Amino acid sequence: MSAILTSEIKFEIELDQNRVPEKLFWTAQDGGVTKEEAKAIMLSVWDGKAKETMRIDLWTKEMPVDEMKIFFHQTLVAMADTFKRATDDEKMADTMKDFCDYFAEKLKLTK
Repeated sequence: MSAILTSEIKFEIELDQNRVPEKLFWTAQDGGVTKEEAKAIMLSVWDGKAKETMRIDLWTKEMPVDEMKIFFHQTLVAMADTFKRATDDEKMADTMKDFCDYFAEKLKLTK
């Protein structure tokens, strides 16, 4: 019987007196990441029993709106890629990417 391997991803959030994030850090030792600073985190976790998504969305006071728009766009593109790999549904993944293109165009993110 082989040993069970585990890996840990850790988030550390510094809050102000009103519990608003001021600094975000993440660590993933297996990935070679140690207390790297981030301006935003979007985490989704699937609850198989309840059949629903649990989410944590955090961003610091210093996260500029223009960067937030880019962050959302890149996250949507990544979700389309992940959807394709997870479901092998190329047609829907392409539809999602079409929306990502539209999203970028409307926000004037394209060059």
